[in-house]
Amino acid sequence: MGDDTPVVLAVDDEQFNLEIIKEYLSEVDIDTVCVESGEQALLVLQKSPQLFSAVLLDRMMPGIGGIEVLKKIKTDENTNRLPVIIQTAEAGKSCMLEGLNAGAHYYLSKPYDQQTLIAIISTAIRDYQRYARVQENLERSVQTLKLMDKGEFSFKSLDEARSLSVLLARACLDSDSVVFILTELMINAIEHGNLNISYSEKSRLIADEKWETEVSHRLTLSINRHKYANIKFNRDEKEMIFLITDQGAGFDWQQYMEISPNRAFDSHGRGIAMANSISSNQIQYLETGNKVRVTVPNSVP
Repeated sequence: MGDDTPVVLAVDDEQFNLEIIKEYLSEVDIDTVCVESGEQALLVLQKSPQLFSAVLLDRMMPGIGGIEVLKKIKTDENTNRLPVIIQTAEAGKSCMLEGLNAGAHYYLSKPYDQQTLIAIISTAIRDYQRYARVQENLERSVQTLKLMDKGEFSFKSLDEARSLSVLLARACLDSDSVVFILTELMINAIEHGNLNISYSEKSRLIADEKWETEVSHRLTLSINRHKYANIKFNRDEKEMIFLITDQGAGFDWQQYMEISPNRAFDSHGRGIAMANSISSNQIQYLETGNKVRVTVPNSVP
């Protein structure tokens, strides 16, 4: 395995399924470590947590099932940021919600085709790698930020949104959950707010591996060249309040506040709902949906 080649941990009790996954991913230069049980998966992750960029996890397995493995991954500080994709033949609403609420990033419905697998795995890997990069060299900026009671920042690109979300989240008590919330809402402000990329457009662009290319292209268009999103924060002894504003016309945000089984197998579309499900934080869309307020506790209960 090359130093720069992403590695996925594939967990499935069927050897044939593992062979297919490994073959599919090898065609796009993604290495795969295959194990046949939840117990093996946890041992591998405990031994080499930094090796992997994503986990592809079968839901139904003998011994420790997929959901239990997922919960253990998400409660271990060495692995809790790893994106986990659940693969399952079960399509019931309660099964989907259980996995999504436990921290699964996506669901893959068996049987799936190569294009769908690659699109979802590639998206998860890119998100994880970006998160890892922006964690570096932030400590000095974070210490300065903790001295500020209020601030305001403008951002335009996806990279600016990701870097800024990590910086702001690191100044919060529960930085892991806050960084996820801010990242999702700030990227939404750019792509759907300022650039007017629709849900169906994003689905197609991700499937064609052209989403980021299209975002970069639209940012250069004259109609968008001077569009920025904005985030303000205010801090007191009890809480921090973030207000994110974009220059779009807004959107029908109500349908995205809860996890919908109708979107469980899509390559995107559940970030706002997952952010909203984190109980210690409050998300409130304002006006037409081009403003969103996030309230974060600033003290231990």
